[in-house]
Amino acid sequence: MDPTFVQNLHALLVQSTSNDTVQLKAATAQLNREFYKAAACIPALTQIIAESPEQAVRQLAAVELRKRVSQKDGDLWLQLDPEQRAQIKAKLPQLILSESSNLVRHSAARVIAAIAYVEMPLGTWPELLPFLEQTCLSAQAAHREVGVYILYTVLENIVEGFESHLASFFKLFETLLQDPESAEVRITTVRALGVIAQYIDADDKEDIKTFQKLLPGMINVIGQCVEGGNETGARQLFDVLETLLILEVPLLGQHIPQLAEFLLRIGGNRGYEPDLRVLALNALNWTVQYKKSKVQSHGLAPAILEGLMPITTEEEPEDIDDDAPSRSALRIIDCLATSLPPTQVFPALRQLIQQYFSSSDAGHRRGAMLALGVSVEGCSEFMTPLMNQVWPIIEAGLKDQDASVRKASCVAVSCLCEWLEEECAAKHAFLVPTMMQLVNDPVTQRSACTALDALLEIMHNVIDQYLDLIMERLVGLLDTAPVAVKSVVIGAIGSAAHASKDKFLPYFAPTMERFKHFLVLTGEGEEQELRGITMDAVGTFAEAVGKEHFRPYFADLMRQAFGGIELGSARLRECSFLFFGVMSRVFGDEFAPYLPNVVPALIQSCNQAEHGEEERLTISNPEVAASFASGSSPANAIAVTDDSHVTVDDDDTLDMDKLLDVNSTICIEKEIAADTIGTVFAATRQHFLPYVEQCTIELVGLLPHYYDGIRKSATDSLLQIVRTFYELSNPQDWQPGFSNVVSLDPRVKELIGHIIPPLMEMYESEDNKKVVSSLCVGLAETIQKLGPAFLENRLEQFANIAVQVLEQKAICQQDPDQDESEDAPEDSAEYDSILISSAGDLVAALANALGADFASGFSKFFPLISKYYKKNRSLSDRSSAIGCLSEIIGGMKNAITPWTEPLLELFYRALSDEEPEVQCNAAFASGLLVEHSEVDLSPQYLHLLTALRPLFVVPPDAPAPKLNARDNAVGAVARMIVKNTAAVPLDQVLPVFLDALPLRNDFLENRPVFRAIFHLFKTQPAVLAPYLDKLLHVFAFVLDPTGPDQVGDEIRAELIGLIGLLNREQPAKVAAAGLTPFVPGQ
Repeated sequence: MDPTFVQNLHALLVQSTSNDTVQLKAATAQLNREFYKAAACIPALTQIIAESPEQAVRQLAAVELRKRVSQKDGDLWLQLDPEQRAQIKAKLPQLILSESSNLVRHSAARVIAAIAYVEMPLGTWPELLPFLEQTCLSAQAAHREVGVYILYTVLENIVEGFESHLASFFKLFETLLQDPESAEVRITTVRALGVIAQYIDADDKEDIKTFQKLLPGMINVIGQCVEGGNETGARQLFDVLETLLILEVPLLGQHIPQLAEFLLRIGGNRGYEPDLRVLALNALNWTVQYKKSKVQSHGLAPAILEGLMPITTEEEPEDIDDDAPSRSALRIIDCLATSLPPTQVFPALRQLIQQYFSSSDAGHRRGAMLALGVSVEGCSEFMTPLMNQVWPIIEAGLKDQDASVRKASCVAVSCLCEWLEEECAAKHAFLVPTMMQLVNDPVTQRSACTALDALLEIMHNVIDQYLDLIMERLVGLLDTAPVAVKSVVIGAIGSAAHASKDKFLPYFAPTMERFKHFLVLTGEGEEQELRGITMDAVGTFAEAVGKEHFRPYFADLMRQAFGGIELGSARLRECSFLFFGVMSRVFGDEFAPYLPNVVPALIQSCNQAEHGEEERLTISNPEVAASFASGSSPANAIAVTDDSHVTVDDDDTLDMDKLLDVNSTICIEKEIAADTIGTVFAATRQHFLPYVEQCTIELVGLLPHYYDGIRKSATDSLLQIVRTFYELSNPQDWQPGFSNVVSLDPRVKELIGHIIPPLMEMYESEDNKKVVSSLCVGLAETIQKLGPAFLENRLEQFANIAVQVLEQKAICQQDPDQDESEDAPEDSAEYDSILISSAGDLVAALANALGADFASGFSKFFPLISKYYKKNRSLSDRSSAIGCLSEIIGGMKNAITPWTEPLLELFYRALSDEEPEVQCNAAFASGLLVEHSEVDLSPQYLHLLTALRPLFVVPPDAPAPKLNARDNAVGAVARMIVKNTAAVPLDQVLPVFLDALPLRNDFLENRPVFRAIFHLFKTQPAVLAPYLDKLLHVFAFVLDPTGPDQVGDEIRAELIGLIGLLNREQPAKVAAAGLTPFVPGQ
């Protein structure tokens, strides 16, 4: 080895450790230019690690040596002759064992891992594993620490070549987990096991069993770290635990109850550091999220809730971004509610809430209210019948003597308003005055404004009586409240506008005047948030008052929105994009001149960098662009490539929290940008055509994104682009079935060819239920719009998605810990019902597009759908199952005949369901079956009329589902009359039937109703004579020009013709009903 080369290299490394930036840059440039390109730098750096007296230089030499060995897959390392390589391989382990600095030891261990990565596959380092095993079992603790750390780093790099050694590793690690002296040995062993776990295959039953035996020891080591206050070790080991939880191989299965109990014990122990408790609780949250089938099958929710409730009573930090055990506990309650069946969560939680709310300790009462609030999202349907028992707690909480309890109660009200709209809107007489009172109190002002915001948004029918009071109070706060509260106040004013629609007009101009200066704020933090929320509210005003009233402000506000984009804030860009979406909807064609500035901003957002990297990973969008030009469609048009090979040293520190925080705001901005593209195209139509290709390329590029919100928005917008593009192609009306398919415009066909394959590819690996649900709904809407031509060569793909979801075998429904032989549990989380319902929408759309051709498909789908109608299924499952079948009948028409008997039997059961929402769908389905089946169902009429009769008994103030059920029952009877009048006992049926008119809720059912009335007037007018006054009143109601259209053009024309005929016979009665203006020729 040339001594001068080594000396010069050492001198430059010394210079590199200097604090002088100029010297550092000069040294780095010289090293890269003169030393690091030559293979000789490898033995030289090894010598410096061995001989340099300065720890910082030895550390730097080790880091640089690893880089040189790794670069270009070991090219520089392999340039050394075998003898030199052998010397270094022999020397390095000894150097590490004799090294006094932990940092240098760790960096040098990573050099060994880098060499092993190159040499192990070549079989040229057989001495490594025996050496490591020997070192791990050394009598000296320091040697064991070094040995297991080297083994850990080697496994991180090349575990795939070590499968044959797994058994001996497990045996070694079993010993090291119990190391009597060194916590470091035990911690590194758990980390090494975490690496090995990632390479155990689901078929390796023996390896899984052996690994599971080690789990109690691993958990024990985590406990030791927490008890010893070793935060660094605890963080590393909780990371391992989270890795094990995410893995698809069921390594933790049998230990889930013990793991949950262990994590809960740490999280609930106030003697431990809050940060360590948060780590344990976060791991418990992941346990519920990723191992929910085990949490569910073991019935762990009540015990977990009991352990969490004391934690919710602890104080929360002032800063909303700071984590604390109490916040972590509430997150887990939320996760339990959204992941598990509400039957396992809410009964136990309700008891705890009542117990804690009756406590004299304000912290207990606050915890109870917050727990109630976070549970609503996942338990809303289950809670609905229990709300009479919940409201007294809410009302008491809002009037509690302690301000923290009142604030928590406001949070609970916000959650209830979001998920239980009707129940909360019905409580307006109590909630509005109470909230206004709390808004006046500076202590509860912000929380109360947030709750008022949520409440106002759902008060459509009753907001008029409060509008003056609300606006006066809220606008007054814009002068006096702190900036953070002003943001919430402006949000509430926006919600008031949303609910009151054109009734907001008197307040519009003065409010805009008050808002003007908020729209030009340029400060960061709270000022930025205030500007953004004001922009959102102004958009809501535009939709409320309409474009004529908003036009004077339009151009100026578009300037402010573009100004917001320039301020470098993801939040303001997000608000500007939302504003563009609203303005395009309100102004349509008038928005077109802004497209040349709006679309590039949206595309730039979709394409911006994340993770703090200087440039975005290269996405091969040129290939997609080329495929547009060539008409080809590569199977994998979007390929992510990353040319830079980055390795982070174990001891390098990154501010991951800050990085992830920045990243999440960028992701939300991208999500909104992707969504806005579809909205703007649908609104501006032909004006947007020049941008369709580029936007499609960008959106397809977002489908593999790691953030589910972006995938969902990209999916929604891509399918919206297909539908809008189709509408602009002047399509002919299509007929159901494949026999007379109307061909799609070639350009539409080509566009579909670029969009559907990547969407299908995304589905194949999609693990998020909301994204799959969105895909199902989007495909259903697109099928309904484009018809059977869209299904050519794709029918099987789309049908398979629906089959997989209904069988609960889609990727997003998989739980690796569930035994393959087990069916998915029937009692499921409410969120799961949304996915099942969306699959039902997809099936119904297929039936609608295929008509009679769907018959072969229905034999497959009928049992899959009908299994969701069982008493133990949720309301959503039961309701959507019957609703889906009714839509299928409407699509298949008389081709449904072979299934008449089992369908009718199912509908009878559903008509006696305890929930009006299910009865409503069952009444509609029964009527359609009678109308379309070619089986003579007249022998069933009396039985069916008896089943429908209870639905007619509805008080005027009944909830909407009961009123809807009555309207659908009226429609069903109407269909029976038209199909076979003779089988209906008209003398008993007509009084009840006509008494339910006019329909007040479901105007679509007016069509069968009036078809029945016209039929009777034509065939048996005498039976209607006693009811003529009633009927004329009904006619006047549905023809009222000041109300919404209730009957459609065809029925209206026939009805006006009937009124003309009746006017010849009974002009006085027609005049008395106010119908003379509708008499033809008048």
